[in-house]
Amino acid sequence: MPDTSDIHENGLVCGYLLDGKGGARQLAPEDIDTDFGPDKVVWLHFDFTHPRTRSWIQKQKDFNDHMAQAMLADDSRPRCMVDEHGVLTVLRGINLNPGSEMEDMVSIRVWMNRNRIISTRRRRLKSVLTIREQLEAGNGPTGPPSFLVSLIGLLGSRIGEAIDVINEQLDDAESSLQQSDGPTYRALFGEIRRQTARMRRYLAPQREALDRLSRVQSDFFSNKFSLDIFEQTNWMTLFIEDLDLARERAMVAQEELLNMLAHEQNSKMFILSIVAAVFLPLAFFTGLMGMNVAGLPGTESPWSFYIVLILMFAAAGFIMWLFKRKKWF
Repeated sequence: MPDTSDIHENGLVCGYLLDGKGGARQLAPEDIDTDFGPDKVVWLHFDFTHPRTRSWIQKQKDFNDHMAQAMLADDSRPRCMVDEHGVLTVLRGINLNPGSEMEDMVSIRVWMNRNRIISTRRRRLKSVLTIREQLEAGNGPTGPPSFLVSLIGLLGSRIGEAIDVINEQLDDAESSLQQSDGPTYRALFGEIRRQTARMRRYLAPQREALDRLSRVQSDFFSNKFSLDIFEQTNWMTLFIEDLDLARERAMVAQEELLNMLAHEQNSKMFILSIVAAVFLPLAFFTGLMGMNVAGLPGTESPWSFYIVLILMFAAAGFIMWLFKRKKWF
């Protein structure tokens, strides 16, 4: 497995000379400016936060000012840019780095022409690591178009896996709504809504970028490349629809949960209201009979307490019968 933890002093993460058959030879940092001939394809992968990477990118004659800025921008929106020298595609992938949130998507910028692939990133991306492993195993991309198709396919695969995880969490949370532990999932529905919103923020422009890429007319892009990118655009559309559906499901489930909690609260308040309605006249009666004033009836009779007690039970029974008749409970 290639080690992506080492970044060379010139900002190079890795460099490969593709053999056109799925394999590649790893390049040394000092080979980044070597001309291997028009029939060879070179892939150079940089960390754009490195100062020497920035100066090297800015010196390249194949990059116009807009492309150079896009390759080095701290925060970039997915898009596709084309000029006479090459094609630049800015993409986003799921963040699988330790201690990171997957919806905090990682950006990768890929510029290519017929015999050069230059990519930049700030944080590590598992899809790039997979391509490196494929090249070293001899079953990787054979040229710039296949490299881009492979990268987009790997990014899409991991995006789909992340959406599947969200849907599984949502299924578990929805099934728990009818159970006693349903309220414990209240925070999860809000988290799912935030995750889907943040992912959609990047996937919507990424779909537009892929759609434009599928329509690029270039002498080194074949019809198969356009069809492959068009298929990836359809997958991206499906991912966005799945995110929209997950967000709607989370909203509906959250509203249902709030309704359940409100119903439970109303039920408890209704019971308390019934109890208060029953005891309110009794409290008034006992307060009235407990006044310490002269002339209070029954103070001399030994049966007064029992008579008052019977009257109180009768009043409570009448109130309960009246509520039952009106179907208040």
